[in-house]
Amino acid sequence: MFEPMNFVTNLAYLAKGMVGILIVMGVIILVTMLLNKLTSSKAKKDEEQ
Repeated sequence: MFEPMNFVTNLAYLAKGMVGILIVMGVIILVTMLLNKLTSSKAKKDEEQ
């Protein structure tokens, strides 16, 4: 049975889950960018020599 008040109450859990997903995605993107910068500078130095 559908109870609208329970749906509204569960929106808080939905919002927390979405924020958690966005934070994890942000961390993954930042780590990827950091690794890309660290490894690309080594690759450029190796190519120049």
